[in-house]
Amino acid sequence: MFQNVRIERIGEAMKLLSRPEELILLSIWRLQDDAYCIPIRSQVSEITGEDWSLGSVYMPLERLTKKRLIGSFLSDKTPERGGRHKRIYFLTDDGKKALVRIREVESKMWDGIPVHTLETK
Repeated sequence: MFQNVRIERIGEAMKLLSRPEELILLSIWRLQDDAYCIPIRSQVSEITGEDWSLGSVYMPLERLTKKRLIGSFLSDKTPERGGRHKRIYFLTDDGKKALVRIREVESKMWDGIPVHTLETK
């Protein structure tokens, strides 16, 4: 009986988002109709203070698509891109649920830990 409970909990834990996946989902949500690779990369780079390569954005986008946490569509052709389409990303209902779940988990993990106790001199 306990083995089944443990297996279910391990299965749940494996569904949690990685940090890059979480940041990219949040960026897609913030950007809404402007959520294509370049603005996603710019926003995540700005917020984290680290330079993200295009590959470091595309790989999580592919994983999130395979997990069905995001969807995408091609925009109309734009003159500023030489008549090329943009692939616009959006959160699926499962993607929204995954963000809520990771926020709940992080909140529980941080509960009772005063941030000032982590500060170094």
